[in-house]
Amino acid sequence: MLFNSIEFGIFLPIVFLLYWAMSKNVKAQNVFLLAASYFFYGWWDWRYLSLVLLCSITNYSAGVLMMKTELQKRRRLILTVCCLVSFGVLGVFKYYDFFVTSFVDAFSMLGIHLQAKTLHLILPVGISFYTFHTLSYTIDVYRQKFEPTKDVVSFFLFVSIFPLAMAGPIERATNLLPQIYRRRTFDYDLAVDGMRQILWGLFKKMVIADNCAAIANEIFNNSANYSGSSLLLGAIFFTFQIYGDFSGYSDMALGIGKLLGFRFLQNFRFPYFSRDIAEFWRRWHISLNTWFRDYLYIPLGGSRGTKGQVVRNTFIIFLVSGFWHGANWTFVCWGVYHVVLFLPVILSGKNRKYTDTVAEGKRLPSLKELFQMAFTFGLVVFGWILFRAENITHVWSCISGIFSASLFTRPTVHVGGSEITLLFIAIFMLMEWLNRDKQQGLQLDNYCCCVNI
Repeated sequence: MLFNSIEFGIFLPIVFLLYWAMSKNVKAQNVFLLAASYFFYGWWDWRYLSLVLLCSITNYSAGVLMMKTELQKRRRLILTVCCLVSFGVLGVFKYYDFFVTSFVDAFSMLGIHLQAKTLHLILPVGISFYTFHTLSYTIDVYRQKFEPTKDVVSFFLFVSIFPLAMAGPIERATNLLPQIYRRRTFDYDLAVDGMRQILWGLFKKMVIADNCAAIANEIFNNSANYSGSSLLLGAIFFTFQIYGDFSGYSDMALGIGKLLGFRFLQNFRFPYFSRDIAEFWRRWHISLNTWFRDYLYIPLGGSRGTKGQVVRNTFIIFLVSGFWHGANWTFVCWGVYHVVLFLPVILSGKNRKYTDTVAEGKRLPSLKELFQMAFTFGLVVFGWILFRAENITHVWSCISGIFSASLFTRPTVHVGGSEITLLFIAIFMLMEWLNRDKQQGLQLDNYCCCVNI
């Protein structure tokens, strides 16, 4: 059930009305919202509800067991088993076929031909998101940041709450569980702001992302037939497609959360106005990047230690980020590419140089800021070619096509609508620029309705 589907358009108002009819009883609200969330997951395929339940039971049990012991070795063992189960399920469904195929291909290069036995499993909805956000709970319990919950319904709702199912953000128990525990009263201003954010998310998804996808798919799927300028144009369209998809779903999730009285973590903060690659990564998919920072990068040593260790830590976090996005070597290359861009910034100690809003208090950026944003945007666009290409050969084909003499010819696209889509993109970017100091593109004031990490 997609957020922009007719089915969801019927589902959400029913949930909204019944949910607030129970506003005097938070336990009844939570039970109802849990049932609605399971219905949402089960709409796609009821069988995969078993994975949500397995993830919920495993992490809830791990928290309870760790609460009952003070022995560090036993607590570490419980955490290890929990991680193995959670990552094991994710690995089987998302990465098993990839690693088997890669293993067979590696032997084929040596002249040894093996038979690949792949599973061809369909990736369950939201599995990466609920795996990561339940593990953040278990790891924080292990670190004794808070007491594990004994409320089964609240924890299961934390795992499966339906606005976060499609594309996050990846919530933290420290933010979401307290909101689940306490009674929620209807806030008209919050709900109105939520509706605006849902509309903005729908605009991003249906007007920007879907229209850009039609053009980008045509160009990338037939890249051999297009000039360098057309391939570059296709990369730009994909740049706005992926942003419209990811951030559009996140905006809808945050807006739906506000309708239900929740304040979720902000996930995108106008990333295409970044002045360097470090700022881009602070503004892009914030909940995922801070998850990797807190549970992988910092435990590895972060920016402390020798330069060699910093290089290693940075390489690991971007490599894992690439794999998280998809099981293909192109995603690994995308991660390595961003390592190359990020290392000079972090090794020079300039990774926190830009933490404010660009051209803050001004209508227009300076020439320096304009150049910085254009240069960073160009680097990001180039990286998205690696992300979108079908395989490494396709990556090379697209890049070599762009950097050819045909780059200086007039671009042509064999599908209609490219001009009107460019106009929509211009309107979209203007709206984002005018509201870059706010939480989302249709917010009418500076009333903060979501949580920054």
